[in-house]
Amino acid sequence: MLVSHGGLRRPLFLTVFVMAALTLTACGQDAPAAGSAAPLSSAAATQSDEGAAGEGGTGPQEPMAIRGTVWVASEDGDSLSAIDADTGVVVTTVSGIESPHNVQVSPDGGTVWAVSGHANAVVALDAATYELLGTAPTGVSPAHVVVSPDGEQVLVTNSGDDTLSVYDAESLELRATVDLSAGPHGLRPTPDGAAVVVANTTAGTVDVVDTDTYEVTATIPVGDSPPQVAVAPDGRYAYVSLVGSSSVVKVDLVEQKVTGSVSVPSPPVQLYLTADGTRLLSADQGTEGAPGSTVSVIDSASMTIEDTIAAGAGPHGVVVEPTGQRAWVTNLYDDTVSVIDLSTNQTVSTVSVGDKPNGISYSPQSPTPGPATTSVTVPDYATGAEGGHAEH
Repeated sequence: MLVSHGGLRRPLFLTVFVMAALTLTACGQDAPAAGSAAPLSSAAATQSDEGAAGEGGTGPQEPMAIRGTVWVASEDGDSLSAIDADTGVVVTTVSGIESPHNVQVSPDGGTVWAVSGHANAVVALDAATYELLGTAPTGVSPAHVVVSPDGEQVLVTNSGDDTLSVYDAESLELRATVDLSAGPHGLRPTPDGAAVVVANTTAGTVDVVDTDTYEVTATIPVGDSPPQVAVAPDGRYAYVSLVGSSSVVKVDLVEQKVTGSVSVPSPPVQLYLTADGTRLLSADQGTEGAPGSTVSVIDSASMTIEDTIAAGAGPHGVVVEPTGQRAWVTNLYDDTVSVIDLSTNQTVSTVSVGDKPNGISYSPQSPTPGPATTSVTVPDYATGAEGGHAEH
């Protein structure tokens, strides 16, 4: 395999390997692997009338089996964990990425992207082989990474120098560096990929960046210390978490103003919308001295709390798979991931991962069998500036 510090290379034999792995998955031949949690369900687990409460029922239904892989970045553990979404087993832990604050799977599921806050680097891994595909230097203290909906661009916020780095996803060549407001952190693209919305924790704003011209087209005040955003399926609204006021606000991206807000139990960090855009999940982290322990389920239209779900200590990152049946939440202060059944709004399992898990991403591709642990080597692009992040 070719690994370039400035580019990403995927030789033919890896493509063949991926196809073979997907064939095994389709045939139900995933090999079991040692992990840190009991299986959620068997491969054949489905909802049935016999499992329903009420006449002839015996209690709550078992959660539907969900195929895929959940990737978790453990910042203080210098590692990424790959969790089998169906069984809740940690299949592989990839070490060697120092201070990985965030992780994102590409739209095709083939590449796992992460940032190294210590090395000022963006890192690409092969999702099937867990091998390093390439790296590139970022700005100072990279915070979050996202991939454009078409899979062609990779975008990284640099909280240490208030910039956005934009890369070609295939070559890892730097396309642009965009100046942003103070303290850029979480970001999400609009569904059509025409823009990316960035939360600026220090400035108390969101910036809207045109992904064709790489210009900031709007800067919208939103409130105190916004760490992350979610964007509605129609691209009209963004939802922004506010640490300073323990609330979530709704922003009209056309009118460029806040149009609604709701309080949550503890200062929130990451947000995630269900695919239909009707429900917004807020990870209510709190602080290390006063950790939160809830995930708030918000009606995105009315901006009211539908339900509050118990999680672990310090819920930080959250992701929902496309059918909207299951969510996963990283718990920063107890080194776990809570697995949530969204049909019942209950945590159904807890998975142990690395130290200080924060970023999280879902891929519909089931994990391929691999070593329990593996390691990669990432160049240190830092130039003496302090790395690391606040707990956002």
